[in-house]
Amino acid sequence: MNITEQLFATAQQYPDKIAIIDESGSVSYQELANAVKAHSKNLAAQGIGKGMGVGVLGKNSYAFVAMAYAVMDTGATLMPISSQMKAHEVKELVLGARLHYVVDQQTGLNPSDETKDCLHVLGTTWELCSNQTVSHEEIFAPHIPNAAFARFTSGTTGTSKGVVLSHESIAERTAAANKVLQLGPDDTVMWVLSMAYHFVVSITLYIRNGCTIVVSDNFLADQILELANEHNATFFYGSPMHIRLLAADKSERRLPEMKRVISTSTAISKPICDAFFKRYDIPVSQAYGIIEIGLPVINTEKQDEFPEAIGYALPDYAVEMLDDGGKILPAGEIGHLAMKGPGMLDGYLFPPRVREEILNDGWFMTGDLASKTPDGLITVEGRKKSMINVSGNKVFPEEVEAILQEMEPIQLARVSGFQHRFLGETVQAEVVLKPGEEAPDSETIIDFCRNKLST
Repeated sequence: MNITEQLFATAQQYPDKIAIIDESGSVSYQELANAVKAHSKNLAAQGIGKGMGVGVLGKNSYAFVAMAYAVMDTGATLMPISSQMKAHEVKELVLGARLHYVVDQQTGLNPSDETKDCLHVLGTTWELCSNQTVSHEEIFAPHIPNAAFARFTSGTTGTSKGVVLSHESIAERTAAANKVLQLGPDDTVMWVLSMAYHFVVSITLYIRNGCTIVVSDNFLADQILELANEHNATFFYGSPMHIRLLAADKSERRLPEMKRVISTSTAISKPICDAFFKRYDIPVSQAYGIIEIGLPVINTEKQDEFPEAIGYALPDYAVEMLDDGGKILPAGEIGHLAMKGPGMLDGYLFPPRVREEILNDGWFMTGDLASKTPDGLITVEGRKKSMINVSGNKVFPEEVEAILQEMEPIQLARVSGFQHRFLGETVQAEVVLKPGEEAPDSETIIDFCRNKLST
């Protein structure tokens, strides 16, 4: 199968239904399907097809969605790339992943030294850039049959393992998630997250079920409220930062058509959820999404009483806490959060591994520590990994430390996370200066990091 068939089926069933609204206007499902077919034809004419890895580099827009689906329609494997990455990060990603091509929405990030052609569809210009270090004969993810999608979990360089999903796995996980979400053609989704990092079990799920996606080009509460009310949004999927900003809004605007608000990416606190409920009379449901397995846990039953809990396992998933030996722990004990169910990752890129080699007796080990009540309500208690999660943006201390130590005055750096009263978890750094050096001010350090790291 090819996941693009689901888009075409939606377009056949709801041809005039608005699929996506962004700053440039709106596009119907039939228009989106036509754009995907046109892109796919152009890409195929350039020799792109099965066995190739192709990055799509651009900003949140219906043009990005159309190009991403077009890549998958050719049979190539899609790797969405955020336009918020720095130029050197994009190049490292392309080289590290060994992508054959990048289709660039003229971001100016120059993912390759050679531009082969330009594609003109949906009123935008895309540059098709080839990676000269990879031959066409080299197969992308040859160990994964029918590979559709790949993404590095760190969002930066090829030193990460890289998750690969097949068309079949994407179909399985979107079907499993919608058994609880129950989204359909009557729903309008308010979209604020990065499409590059939230494409599977978000964009593909909405498209499959005929939703309208309204794209906000910033995360400020004023615009989110304006767009949500203008287009009668019924579903909001954002990070705790977005929930906090909306809760703090001082206007009297409400969200009268909103049926469900879901917080994802990182843990949310009860005070934020309470403030949002007081402001809009809408409960916040926390969800646990992870690229390796999809959306296996969501709190739609006890979000009022326990909003800090990630919720209950979806019907098709098993979720348990395991001890260090892999034994299932009784309710109430903290252990390694493990999951199994449909649509799990098909493998990793580096080193090449298939699903069976990654799972532990069928379980995927998330790296988080959690507990479960006797009735199955799950709460994350902490992280095994060192990653710092800033409003859904994953920061690795080792990476920031390496950048800081590139600064001339700094000899050593130590980076850790701390709780910020507004952003939640964020980053702090301690530095040791080289002998005789004067300490740079904080703004100089921040500017240096901003030029080296993704925002």
